[in-house]
Amino acid sequence: MPIIKILPHADYCPEGASVQADSGTSICEALLEHGIEVEHACEMSCACTTCHVVVREGFASLNAMDENEEDLLDRAWGLEPNSRLSCQAYLAQTDLVVEIPKYSINHAKEKH
Repeated sequence: MPIIKILPHADYCPEGASVQADSGTSICEALLEHGIEVEHACEMSCACTTCHVVVREGFASLNAMDENEEDLLDRAWGLEPNSRLSCQAYLAQTDLVVEIPKYSINHAKEKH
C-alpha cells in the first residue's frame, strides 16, 4: 500500500501529513479520505483545476495523463512539469511526495 507524503500547506495541512491508500485510488480520494480537504470543485469529474497538485517524488509511477487532463492543466495556477489533477492521478505501488499549490483557480474563497 503506497504512502503519500503531503508537504505542509497553510490551509489544508499545516503540519504536513503522510497517508496510506490502496493502489488504484486517486490522490484526491486518498487525501479526502484522510481528512485533507483539498479543493475539488467539479466533484472529481476532470472539469476544473482546483485539485491541482505537484508530485515532487513518484511522478513516473502514476497513470498516464489523458488529453482532457493535459488541456485543463494548462489553466492551473503554478503549473510545473510534474503537475497533475489529483482526481485523475491514480496510485500504483510507489510512494509519493505531493505539494498542494498555494493557490488554485478558485483562490478567492469566502473564508479569505
